[in-house]
Amino acid sequence: MNAAVFSASALSLPISFSKTRSSYLSRKKGVKGEFRIFAVFGDESGLLEKKSQWRPLFDVEDPRSKAPPYKGKFLDVNQAIEVARFDIQYLDWRARQDLLTIMILHDKVVDVLNPLAREYKSIGTVKKELAGLQEELSKAHQQVHISEARVSTALDKLAHMEELVNDRLLPGRVVAELDKPSTSATASAVELDREKTNTGAKSLNVSGPVPPYSPHLKNFWYPVAFTADLKHDTMVPIECFEQPWVIFRGEDGKPGCVRNTCAHRACPLDLGTVNEGRIQCPYHGWEYSTDGECKKMPSTKLLKVKIKSLPCLEQEGMIWIWPGDEPPAPTLPCLQPPSGFLIHAELVMDLPVEHGLLLDNLLDLAHAPFTHTSTFAKGWSVPSLVKFLTPSSGLQGYWDPYPIDMEFKPPCIVLSTIGISKPGKLEGKSTKQCATHLHQLHVCLPSSKNKTRLLYRMSLDFAPILKNLPFMEHLWRHFAEQVLNEDLRLVLGQQERMLNGANIWNLPVAYDKLGVRYRLWRNAVDRGDDKLPFSG
Repeated sequence: MNAAVFSASALSLPISFSKTRSSYLSRKKGVKGEFRIFAVFGDESGLLEKKSQWRPLFDVEDPRSKAPPYKGKFLDVNQAIEVARFDIQYLDWRARQDLLTIMILHDKVVDVLNPLAREYKSIGTVKKELAGLQEELSKAHQQVHISEARVSTALDKLAHMEELVNDRLLPGRVVAELDKPSTSATASAVELDREKTNTGAKSLNVSGPVPPYSPHLKNFWYPVAFTADLKHDTMVPIECFEQPWVIFRGEDGKPGCVRNTCAHRACPLDLGTVNEGRIQCPYHGWEYSTDGECKKMPSTKLLKVKIKSLPCLEQEGMIWIWPGDEPPAPTLPCLQPPSGFLIHAELVMDLPVEHGLLLDNLLDLAHAPFTHTSTFAKGWSVPSLVKFLTPSSGLQGYWDPYPIDMEFKPPCIVLSTIGISKPGKLEGKSTKQCATHLHQLHVCLPSSKNKTRLLYRMSLDFAPILKNLPFMEHLWRHFAEQVLNEDLRLVLGQQERMLNGANIWNLPVAYDKLGVRYRLWRNAVDRGDDKLPFSG
């Protein structure tokens, strides 16, 4: 679950692009004619460039000839996973064929409507051609619906397999926290000196049970949900710093956040409904507005009752809360993708990991060739030296030799931009040397001492047409979970040993720089330092 988390894996879907002859597209089964983009006037070099730009998207080998030979047999776990992988490969190939067919038909419609071409055709001929193309488009859209049904079936299979595999990889037991003081040491000036000199000496101690959250860590704006997930009549229950909250929209449409506990009998409010901008408890119908005030008490006299609420704002597609006691900061950080990027996916997951451990993992890219060998880092070589280059005072920089820019944005946000020249591959020594890019946002909300609410947003500056495929969100989620599971089995093991006293930051080395800086920043926040390190 590093900076690249699942994106490169998802873009490869998960097969590699085959090297095919230039006439490959014209021989695709079920596609008439050759894929071309016609121009009446202009330089044909632009046409060739556009064809070259899109060709990798469709030059994918038909996987049916490589179907696993397991039909009619009882399968073990590994064979079942192989079959599931083939299903995804086939769905990927099928989706590309559906898209190619629609693009070809779109170009044919453009040709028919071309003013220059119409001078040589009668109205009747144009109508006949358009009617034929309309019928072909109808068939193509029907094929898309069939593909959607296949995706649904494949997802059902994957969900069943996930239950079986998780029984092995992610046991449900949680290590009990010990009722003893934390042995974790706080940062000091000596630690800062060690970080700057990169000696690799033992300079951090993150061990023992997770201590109670510092009140200073709560005095930040925290993103807790995506705007798209909060409708006018729905609610989003969350945990934040071991307290239950529920978010919903008031009568004015603005979001609010109140304690997810009814004042009457402590019933969870998220089990109820939202009516006219008020959340109604399902037990006795008490209704609360977004400021926590009880507005209705059916069957009894209305009393002056109020439950706790938090400052809550909405900005740039995200819902934010301020859980601290200090007055909220006047501005929110900007988390929008850079100019030229289009958002393709927004996912939310609850993970059984303490949020600091998850941030440690996201801020580390050196583990990818060893951990993610079945997903996005498959085939990556192991560099002789991995470095993270950053200003002397800062929480951002870039990786060497990977073309990835990365930033930790307090209190729990990781931003990264990855340069990719082909789906699923990293090329170039910097993001500037790459023609296309992936931008990622990770938010690690501290739900409790051993649970994190992860918000993930993926944006691309290429292939905008992928956003319109009806089932892409499901595929993004599948590959995200695939990469997360590769990390979770390791981070859960870290967490178990940390709770039992092992130091998870025992020997920092050169490529741990950004993670070490996050830990030193976090220690300074916990102490309540007036000036935080690496803040400017």
